[in-house]
Parts: sequence; structure tokens; C-alpha cells
Amino acid sequence: MSAAAFFRSAPCQRTGGEPSCSYAPSPQRASHRRSAARPRPALRARASAGGLSYKDAGVDIDAGNELVRRIQKLNPNIGGFSGMVPFGDSFLVAGTDGVGTKLKLAFDVGKHDTVGIDLVAMSVNDIITSGAKPMFFLDYFATGKLDVDTAEQVIKGIVEGCRQSDCTLMGGETAEMPGFYSPGEYDLAGFAVGSVLQSRVIDGKRIAAGDAVLALPSSGVHSNGFSLVRKVLEVSGTGLGDAAPWSDDSVGRSLLTPTTIYVRDVLRLTEAVDVKGLVHMTGGGFPENIPRVVPKGLATRVSRGSWEVPALFQWLQEAGKVADEEMFRTFNMGVGMVIVVAPKDVDAVLQTLPQAWVMGKIVEGSGVEFTD
Repeated sequence: MSAAAFFRSAPCQRTGGEPSCSYAPSPQRASHRRSAARPRPALRARASAGGLSYKDAGVDIDAGNELVRRIQKLNPNIGGFSGMVPFGDSFLVAGTDGVGTKLKLAFDVGKHDTVGIDLVAMSVNDIITSGAKPMFFLDYFATGKLDVDTAEQVIKGIVEGCRQSDCTLMGGETAEMPGFYSPGEYDLAGFAVGSVLQSRVIDGKRIAAGDAVLALPSSGVHSNGFSLVRKVLEVSGTGLGDAAPWSDDSVGRSLLTPTTIYVRDVLRLTEAVDVKGLVHMTGGGFPENIPRVVPKGLATRVSRGSWEVPALFQWLQEAGKVADEEMFRTFNMGVGMVIVVAPKDVDAVLQTLPQAWVMGKIVEGSGVEFTD
């Protein structure tokens, strides 16, 4: 029996006093808007003296990397975007994540119906980098005092995220912990499991010099870097209710735009193209994420002129005087998913996913190299 068949029609339960639930969406195809390919100007270099960094906002990426290094001593099998275990002729692929301090904006704006989409996205986007189809999702909702209406809005978003991912919301945990959280606040964590045939797993091992690197656009900041976003808002005196300089919406509502879920796009692509590597652009940005799938001895050369960095990120950089290096290490900069294929398959990628563009190529070296 395959992993997908084993888990099909599994019942859903929610603990913590919540009613049992079930959700079984029917598979749907995503629709895509075709746009003409065009060259995009590079992000202008800006002065960084006295500018903000992610560490200034309270997040130390180096400390996080050190913790991962220590954990790898205890368990050398970790390090990718997701974990895999064999199950018959398949691998079960699992990932877990949260929404981070984007939740602070949801509290302040009073909008809770989209952070559940973010929660699902952060896990399913990780597991699809191995080519796995998400099968089910579980959530953890923790708060000091349960506000049923707020929790319902959050779970509404989780259900929508599962719908977009064509996976089942199998259950979750509602934890009410008096005195642990500030009034009106909560935290979220999620856990996704999928499966992929062992013969079709994507692990980056076949990536070679000369391969093409393509990108899919993000919808905004997604769910990483919000501590720095909030710091920029603070030092610039920008309010969440102010008109956003980069959109027609308010600052707060625009920043709460949910993370794009790439499941349908990636699964369509893997049916049509021999994909060698996939990268979910999350915390750590370009230099921390792309090298995770590229073999040793190879580097990723990124052409910054291949796309126009969205106005949101340009505003954040200018308002916070953030250095280029810090921007590309903290934010996705408009790139939500990275795809590596052989040069002969580039046209097939662009035909399957018209919103994609060629962002660079694989070369000899290490890390990520930027060119204009």
C-alpha cells in the first residue's frame, strides 16, 4: 500500500475541548495569468551606515545557525527543508513551522483570517521541495484565554490553506494557558506530512554546473523577516493604519497578505519537467536557503537585474536604511520559490509556469554570487 492510500480518508480530531472536524477538499488546478517576459532593473545600492539589521530587531540568524549545527551533532540526518522516512515504495515527508511575529501585526490590525493560510504555507512549501504531495496537516493554537471568535477566524484560514494545498486538515490542539500569553495574543505552529515515490524524490544531488536557476514570485514578505519589518515601521514612524506607500491598501493589511502556496504549481511542474532542485525562500533569504540544495563545489549565480524587486522591499530598505546584504539575507525580495533544471528544460518550465523567470545559473564555486 502506498503512503497516500494508507492515509486516505483518515478521521480528523481536535483536542483541547474543540469539536472533532474533517476536511477533504477535491483536487483543483491553479489558474495562471500569462505575462510577457521582460528584463527587470536591479535593486539600487544604498548607503548602509547606521542602517537597521535583523539582529537590531532582536533576531540573530548566526545564533540560529549555531543551534542547527549543534543539533546536527546529535542528529546528523537533519539539514534539509523537510525530513523523510521510507514507507513502502515512497518516502513520507514531514515539515513543521510557525508564522513568527507576523502574528503581532494580526493582533494589532485585528485581522485573523489569513494567518492560518501562512501557517499551512510555511510547512507545505517546505515539503514540496522534495517533490512530495501534501497529504494532511495538523495545527497547534495556544493562547492565554481562548477567544472563540478569534480562534474560529484563525482556523478558517487554516482550512483555506489546506484547500489551496489539496490536503486534509486532520486535526489539531487548542491550548489555553492562563498567564502565559499577553491578553489577546496567541501563537501558532503547524505540521504537514506528504509523500513522494522514492524514484521521484527531488534532492538536488543531480544539480550540475551550467544548470538554469528560475524563480517564482512571492506575494510579499510571506512569513519571515517581520521582526525587522516591525522595527522599520517603528523607527520610520509609520502606522499600520497609514496608507501603504507600495500599495492601495493600508500598511497593516498589505503586510498581512498571506504567503503564496506553491503546491499546485510545483506538482504541475514536476509532472512536466525533470526538476533537479527546489528551494523555498524562507528565513535566511538567498545565502542561507539556496545552498541547502546545491552540491558542494557549486555556487548559484543570481542576476539581480532579472527581476524588479517589489516596491514593498524597496520601501523597507529605504525607510530602515538596510544594507543590500542584510535585505537579501532577511527577506525573499520577491522570490518565493527557486527552481533548478537543465538548460534544455527552461522553455518547458516557462511554458508550464508563465509567471516564472530565469534568475541565474549554477557555476563552480560556493554559496550565492550576485551579478547585475
